[in-house]
Amino acid sequence: MARLFHVALSPFCRKVRLSLAEKKIEVELVEERYWEADADFLRRNPAGKVPVLRLDGIMMSESGPICEYIEETRPEPSLLPRDPLQRLEARRLVNWFDDKFHHEVTSKLLYERVNKKMMKMGYPDSSNVKSGAKAIKYHLDYMGWLLDHRRWLAGDVMTLADFAAAAHLSSLDYISDVDWNRNSSVKDWYAKIKSRPAFRSILADQVPGFPPPLHYNNLDF
Repeated sequence: MARLFHVALSPFCRKVRLSLAEKKIEVELVEERYWEADADFLRRNPAGKVPVLRLDGIMMSESGPICEYIEETRPEPSLLPRDPLQRLEARRLVNWFDDKFHHEVTSKLLYERVNKKMMKMGYPDSSNVKSGAKAIKYHLDYMGWLLDHRRWLAGDVMTLADFAAAAHLSSLDYISDVDWNRNSSVKDWYAKIKSRPAFRSILADQVPGFPPPLHYNNLDF
């Protein structure tokens, strides 16, 4: 069985979990307090970050390469289009969410509200929270524009780009930081992807000290 060292609300870990689940790869989840810099964990990944996945006898890190490895070794069902231009667009959007969205939104909201408390690093920085709350509006509008022209974020089929976006938004939704009424196209897209069997374990997450809102695991929210 695969083993994933993860943090429940990490969008990068969630992206890997979604990829594994979509491809029906059974995995054991191991909660990892990576900020404590445990020696055993640092041997698994000297960078001291999650996710870390043990699969096929290999210990691998960084969500991007992990998802690419899963895709290359378990090509069905495909999470990247076969057409090179469509594959380029899917990868562009994965990078958009894991880089730009993460920097402008996730790190400003989730990390300030949750990670700081878990790591005992003090109180949230209100200026960061305000910045993240403002930036997410732009990103939701951009997603809405994409979905007005496409069935899924990167095109006509669901791809890893949708899982990357859903990983970030589901983490933020856990702390009620997503205004689903801002764009109906985005809400409909999330309801659709949230209903997939791959999402079940994510909707069952419970983080001690941070109870999810009532709508979090409601498929008809």
